[in-house]
Amino acid sequence: MNTLKAWIDEHFKGDPIIWAIVILLSLFSILVVYSATGTLAYKTAGGNTEAYLFRHSFLVFLSLFVMWLAHKMPYRKYALYARLFMYLSIPLLAFTYFFGSNINEANRWITIPVINQAFQPSDLAKLSLIAALAAMLAKRQNNIKDFLGTFMPIILSIGVICGLIALANMSTAILLLLTCLLIMFIGRVPMKYLMLVVVVGILGLTIAGFTGQRGKTFITRITAFMESKEDDTKIPFQAEQSFIAIATGGITGKGPGNSEQRNSLPHPYSDFIFSIIIEEYGLVGGASVLFLYLALLYRGMRIVANSNKAFGGLLSAGLSFALVIQALVNMAVAVGLGPITGLPLPLLSMGGTSLVFTGTALGIILSVSRGDHQDEAAASQVETQRVGNRLRTA
Repeated sequence: MNTLKAWIDEHFKGDPIIWAIVILLSLFSILVVYSATGTLAYKTAGGNTEAYLFRHSFLVFLSLFVMWLAHKMPYRKYALYARLFMYLSIPLLAFTYFFGSNINEANRWITIPVINQAFQPSDLAKLSLIAALAAMLAKRQNNIKDFLGTFMPIILSIGVICGLIALANMSTAILLLLTCLLIMFIGRVPMKYLMLVVVVGILGLTIAGFTGQRGKTFITRITAFMESKEDDTKIPFQAEQSFIAIATGGITGKGPGNSEQRNSLPHPYSDFIFSIIIEEYGLVGGASVLFLYLALLYRGMRIVANSNKAFGGLLSAGLSFALVIQALVNMAVAVGLGPITGLPLPLLSMGGTSLVFTGTALGIILSVSRGDHQDEAAASQVETQRVGNRLRTA
């Protein structure tokens, strides 16, 4: 037993509670996705439900492996790569918008040759922008009020990335802009600059809404949500089926694999997987999932509070907010607290490369926790040696 504990301590460093939360949600994801893909399997895989089980399980374990690799790398190195990948993501986003695969009337995907796997450059852009923003703010903490030297590179980076994403995915762009504002607030950016970012962001998103592919859909969904609050007969079909799933789940649910709404609810394995969770596991299951995400945010913020480096704290805060805010928005849509967005539930929804990027983000958060612990241990050891030397010379 001691040998196993020593092996785990050596190879799995960082916050142990984050490890536990991620593993629990990942294993639960396999179970729920297997149940939710029954109808999809009959339509596309000839009734072979195990095809999606094996594919999703492979991607889940691949994301966990990527998380493990990411947490082994010292987090300071991510500052070196962040800007490079941010610059790389700009032409990728532009190429995707004009030449990417069109799904649901939006060009968001590039198909990777050889492995024939769809890839969303917006996932790379989100991760790299958050890391680059954290690095820029940490480097310029002493000159945080310098408009040209500090603020202009930041607002240009945010504006270009969010604008390109908004052309095909408005909801993702809005959440990314909100995450960047939170990072800047934590990074002591003056309030007048934050308000300028808000104004520029709203202007950019408005232009993208009128010129992009999904602007009309975004406005239609907001209008439909507002109308449904005034008239129950105007509830969108997806929301109505989601409400039925939640209402029939009760306190303890129908049991694993017993969902009925998966046969009529659009995208029950991704956008509305939270509805299937409540239908099968009841309010107990839904509340447990919500608690795990809030616990993940709490542990991420504890890393921020305990971090002794500005970059580590800002990086952990940005990635934690990005993951948990998306999860909260997805759950809010499922229960009717927000307009339909099409955002998946991180760690739980069936996905492709998005799972890998989620694993990378969590690995970076763990790397920050791991690095700060090592710095504290090294500082403590140096201080102990100094005290010992003083005692010997006294």
